Amino acid sequence: MTWQLPSLAALRTFEAAARHMSFTKAAEELHLTQSAVSRQIRTMEEYLGVLLFQRVKQRLVLTEVGRSYLIEIRSALEQMQEATVNLLAHRGRGGMLVLATPPAFATKWLIPRLADFYKLNPQIVINLVTRAKPFDFSTESIDAAIHYGNNDWPGVLSDRLMGDDVDIVCSLSYANVRPPIRNAKDLALHVLLQQSTRPHLWHDWMETRGVSPYNAWSGPRFEHFYMMMQAAIGGLGIALLPRMLVKDDLAEGRLIVPFDGSHKSRDAYCLVYPPEKRNDPKIEVFRRWLTGQSS
Repeated sequence: MTWQLPSLAALRTFEAAARHMSFTKAAEELHLTQSAVSRQIRTMEEYLGVLLFQRVKQRLVLTEVGRSYLIEIRSALEQMQEATVNLLAHRGRGGMLVLATPPAFATKWLIPRLADFYKLNPQIVINLVTRAKPFDFSTESIDAAIHYGNNDWPGVLSDRLMGDDVDIVCSLSYANVRPPIRNAKDLALHVLLQQSTRPHLWHDWMETRGVSPYNAWSGPRFEHFYMMMQAAIGGLGIALLPRMLVKDDLAEGRLIVPFDGSHKSRDAYCLVYPPEKRNDPKIEVFRRWLTGQSS
């Protein structure tokens, strides 16, 4: 293959100049002269046949094509950096698994168990990043993800894990100053905390209990379960949360179950990954461990 690329040195110079919006600061970072940076950028522009920078009122700015090019070049440089660090760290043994996960799942369930994973698999390092909204494996540098849903992600492989058992919870302080919470009908008098990415949770629960869902969508909304847990602990309302996430808070009295509102949700935490990662040994090792931990 004949590569139609500027040199790596030129690409690094372009990225640094665009990040600083200054040839002088880019030169300081790269231990070059300002004129060397200027020559690198000019050579790139001649090679590509476009202007990457322009001066506006004595200020350096990216052109539209330069801005678009920067996004893709920066992503490629980050991937090369990650691949190099991975190789230096592991020398071909094991490797790095980049896993996207909701904050609540990571904090309350996964991280406390990772010591066991590392004990069994010291050759694999897991890098965690948080995600709550839909993801795109083709544009993000992640290998796999934990998501809460009902296998409703097209074009990926998915293993259902846990979290479909949900409970109604609130703080004792909230229960003490509000109308009694004895059954499902009493919820009509209360604030229902909502998970913005799963707005149907209360509606599904009320349907199974045979009560009117007229207030199923009312109440303050939170992007993450973790935020909703903290809102419930703070006395802002009643939450419907996966049992696995609130186990410790119930045991330590930060939350209570006002009545038996247990429910089997159609949603659960799932491990998802792109089909091309099907035979990735790191994902297979992690998948087997995760499945064993959640059974």
